[in-house]
Amino acid sequence: MPVRRRLRPVSVLTTTAVAAGSLVGLLQLTSGSVLGAPVTGTRAEPTPAVKPAERNAVRRTGSEGADPSRTPDVSVAQIVAHPDDDLYFMNPDTAQSIRSGRPLTTVYLTSGEADGVNGPRGAADRPLPDKAGFAAARQNGIRAAYAEMATGNRTSAWDRVSIPTVGGGAAELDTLRAAPQITLVWLQIREAGAVSADRPHSLNGLWNGRVPVLASQRATGTPVTTDFTYSKHQVIEALTGLLKRIRPTFVRMQDPTPGLHPHTGAFTDHQDHLYGARFAQAALERYAASAGSRPHFGVQNYLGYPTGSLPHTLDPEAADAKLRTLRTYAWSDGINDCADPAGCGDLKVAQRPAGQGWTQTVRYARGTSTSWVQRDTDGALHAFSVLDGRLAVWTKATGTAAEWQGPVLLPGTGLDSGVTSSRLPDGRIAVFGTRTTVGGSARSYGREVVTTEQTARGGAFGPWRSLGTPERSDARGTSDISAPTVAVDGTGRATVVVRDSGHRLTARDLLPDGDWSPWRPLGGPAAEAVYGDPVATTDAAGRVHVFAGTASTVLTWSQPRPGAPLGGPRPTGLPATTLALNASPSPDGLGVRLWFRKPASGDLRTADLPGTGDGLASPVTELAGGVAGYGPVGGGPGMLAVRSRTGVLATAPEALGRAGGGGVTGAGTGGRTSAAAPLWTLHNFLFSGAPGGVVDGVAAVGLDGRLHWTPAVR
Repeated sequence: MPVRRRLRPVSVLTTTAVAAGSLVGLLQLTSGSVLGAPVTGTRAEPTPAVKPAERNAVRRTGSEGADPSRTPDVSVAQIVAHPDDDLYFMNPDTAQSIRSGRPLTTVYLTSGEADGVNGPRGAADRPLPDKAGFAAARQNGIRAAYAEMATGNRTSAWDRVSIPTVGGGAAELDTLRAAPQITLVWLQIREAGAVSADRPHSLNGLWNGRVPVLASQRATGTPVTTDFTYSKHQVIEALTGLLKRIRPTFVRMQDPTPGLHPHTGAFTDHQDHLYGARFAQAALERYAASAGSRPHFGVQNYLGYPTGSLPHTLDPEAADAKLRTLRTYAWSDGINDCADPAGCGDLKVAQRPAGQGWTQTVRYARGTSTSWVQRDTDGALHAFSVLDGRLAVWTKATGTAAEWQGPVLLPGTGLDSGVTSSRLPDGRIAVFGTRTTVGGSARSYGREVVTTEQTARGGAFGPWRSLGTPERSDARGTSDISAPTVAVDGTGRATVVVRDSGHRLTARDLLPDGDWSPWRPLGGPAAEAVYGDPVATTDAAGRVHVFAGTASTVLTWSQPRPGAPLGGPRPTGLPATTLALNASPSPDGLGVRLWFRKPASGDLRTADLPGTGDGLASPVTELAGGVAGYGPVGGGPGMLAVRSRTGVLATAPEALGRAGGGGVTGAGTGGRTSAAAPLWTLHNFLFSGAPGGVVDGVAAVGLDGRLHWTPAVR
């Protein structure tokens, strides 16, 4: 490709041996280890001061249970299919981790070589195909984007080395010299080259046994000097070996179950995203079962292509920052500051750097439940999350002086992120989630709803019980079911609800004999398509209410009286939301209060709905002047808790959410009143999932796998 415009100094150092100074925080090289090699080359320059996280004009605190004299051990791994999947679908979370100064490693499974043409589609002067060159250009763009996020200078130097992998191949490891806690690993496997079209030589074909091995696609200039092939087992082994060296406390990955288009049967997401995530799942399962000491880890899945067509979640400032990073990756200014004839970025993306609305949003595929903290009948608190694919339980005895204890990891593996909990009528606590079976063959892959409950009040939890799945098979919908929500009505009947791959809600009821009814659809096939995770709550009269977001509004299903079937869906009259909802009984005891976010803003909104379930919502109250961010509104009756724009926990007294005045501009149709802005407090840690809480305070699980507790202000 011709050199474009003026040159800047070359900023990438390439070496074929492992440079000791470039492996800080990532690889512990030991004699004879698979990632080990004779240490040669030059040591990286000292790391400059880390750029501090964005500061808002609100108070910051620590959190109970966190020792301020000790820096928590946080190490984040990101596993994606292509160069740019992290920038489109995981940012701004990626940038937040970079700003934190903690170790971050991104693993790219494929080279993303596509058709090998680094130029806008349809352009008359497109260069000739060069898959190795296009792969190199995408690498250059990624290095520039990460360098700019970390240092403000996209030409900040990288050290590039070749490392052997457990799978029998080799990978390129890049370390940002000015911030060596930031590393990139390029496995350089061949990509599919099509979103859904039949491509046997792909991760799809390898996972499903259509090809025995998949070849490498080395980028021009990579320090990896030899071609190689991987079998399915070897890809899993290579990823497992990397995880053992990275030792993450938190893993970001793409969605392994994005569903299919209902009319065409095509994947709603890129097939490399789907099957790359399944390879990551298999590696994480093997890593979790491996012997030896390692930190506990949590997992977060990110929605891919489909998120662009849903209401945008980011406020303009966050969306602009994300777009700037994509423009850097895309080499939008054309300045050849990498001095590489292959090019300094992805010119296909330069044509439309915002993608299909992807820079305006980020959306978790699961893990949005705020109902994972419960009080038992004796007053003790219990908190639940998923670490190492197992249920992690923390407990706090009665009394303000009691400390949280845990986590205790219960037996049973394969749990997905996003558990929810409920207290049964007899006082026992039950936990619900989904479990993925990866298995030894492609046909054994599947996801099911599972539950465990205490054997006695305040006692231990019993074995996991499967509630099955409303899906007919993985092939029919990629096992695309949401995380469950559950509520118990005034008669003691528990109802568990999930969204299926047809974007309908389906439910099962706990029968008096202890068995569960069959799965049944709520609302039938004519119901408007719903997205995200549904939420359920029980009002003061004992009636269950279920809510789910569509692309344009919120639908509700409710009981006319305790013990009656759920009726609906019914319109709420609410405007579009970002789909992350939180429902709780109204403080006045007359219905349900719903919390949600305004699209393309991050501002918080709330509305009350009547308990009868047959009326529209009250006017929307908008908390103007709050903290922008994304994700659900958590917390207990006395405190709001959200993810701020910078990714840290933000809390405020819930009572302030209804303070203030403002004129009503409409009723039941998206009209809103204006509320006084709460006094928000930022807590200086990044966390996973959504915050949960009770009247005593708010809990959040940090990227260090620890429970952080913020007591309510009395």
